[in-house]
Formats: sequence, C-alpha cells, structure tokens
Amino acid sequence: MIDRPIHVRIVSPITARNFRPPAVLEALGGLGLKVSGSQIEEGPASIESEFETAICAPDTIRRIVEAEREGVDAVVIDCMADPALRAAREMVRIPVVGPSQAAMHVAAMLGHRFSVVTVMRRLRAQFENAAALHGLASRMASVRSVDIPVLALEDDLDATQRLLVEQARLAVEKDGAEAVIFGCTGLLGCAGAVRAGLLAGGIDIPVIDPIPNAVHIAAALARSNLTHSALTYPPPPEKDVAGFEALRASLAAAAQ
Repeated sequence: MIDRPIHVRIVSPITARNFRPPAVLEALGGLGLKVSGSQIEEGPASIESEFETAICAPDTIRRIVEAEREGVDAVVIDCMADPALRAAREMVRIPVVGPSQAAMHVAAMLGHRFSVVTVMRRLRAQFENAAALHGLASRMASVRSVDIPVLALEDDLDATQRLLVEQARLAVEKDGAEAVIFGCTGLLGCAGAVRAGLLAGGIDIPVIDPIPNAVHIAAALARSNLTHSALTYPPPPEKDVAGFEALRASLAAAAQ
C-alpha cells in the first residue's frame, strides 16, 4: 500500500481550450489525492466520431508517457471513447483508466442492467461495441442521446440537464435500465441534478459521472500497487517507425 498522497493526471484528448479549468481538476481531488490535467496539442477539438478517436491517439499516448516520466501515479483519459487506452497501457506501467470501461463495470456492479445517456445518436455503435469488448453486452439495456454536440453542452446547462433526466427516465421505463452512465465526460458535474430529477419522479438508481468515478478507481489502483497486466499489454516490439518523432524515444524505452 502507498501511504503518501496519490497523484492522478487527467489527460484530455481534445484541443478545445479551457475544457478542464484548473479549479475543476482541483475540486476532483481531496485528502490524499492530487488531480492535475494535461491536454493534447494535435488532434480534434472534440470527439464525436471514430475518425476523431483515431487522430487523437498519438498525442494522447505522448501525454500519458509524459505523465509517467513526471512521477504521476495514474492516468485517466478524459473521453468516453477511451481513446488510445490499450495502446497507452503498452507504453507505461502506471495504471491507465478509461472512464467508459470503468463506468460500465461499476454500473454492472450496482444494477442488473445499465443504460448510457450520451450526446449524439451516432455514438450508439461505439458504446455497444465497448460493452461487448468488456463482456457486458448482456448487461447494457440501451444507449440514448440528448442530441447536443459536446462543445454545446454548457450553452444552456439547464436544458441539457432536463434532456438528460428525460432520457434517463425513458431508459428505466422503456428499456429496463437500473443504472445510468453519462456517455460524455463533458457532462461532468451533472449527476446530482439528474439523480434529483429522477428521484422527483420516483426513480432511485445510480447515476454515474464517469470522470470522478475513473479518478477514484485510478487512485485506488495506484494506492494498492496494482496496474495492468504485462501479459495482456506487453510493450510494443522494437522496429523502425516513420514519423511520430515525439513518441519514438518512448517506444524504445517501453520495449526495454
């Protein structure tokens, strides 16, 4: 067990400025837990497609390698697509947590079936594929959306929260969900309002805000001296790589 403060780094795989203000990150920490952030410099403004998930990966991995070199204890990737999660685990030995994977497993512990309430309908396949990859396809009741782009979620936060409550209610009443996960980390901080809205309608279920959930899981892994298996995520083999100058030295180090 580690008896010192744990440092968790939230890596945002998007280039939109001020997505995670320092005060928001600090509020996620607490006694014995420091939370810091970093952000990619090359990639999409937000992630709402497989293409954007792909192009954010190299710089996301670079930031995660950087976090390990700076002595950070664990990393959380700040996107429900869990971009570059498996690749990053091959590159570092500190725990790397994907908020989607973590939220789905917690939801499956807390309720028999869960639903994801996300931003855009086009992301439904992404979450259904993720549930299958994590062995939880039979536990996912549905994927619903509020049809608001990521970068517009806070334009009218009250309206966003009303739509979240409505879709969460339908997930319970129509789809059989017994827990709800936010399908976008841009909804950070909305869980209390959504749970209150559901309770007002007589629905008492867990509402999982993926970033705080992932941060505390990452901290618990680090504090317990646990990280991903080197048999599941072995370092990449040493070979010539064209381009990716910022990552090439890291590739050699990971292979040692």
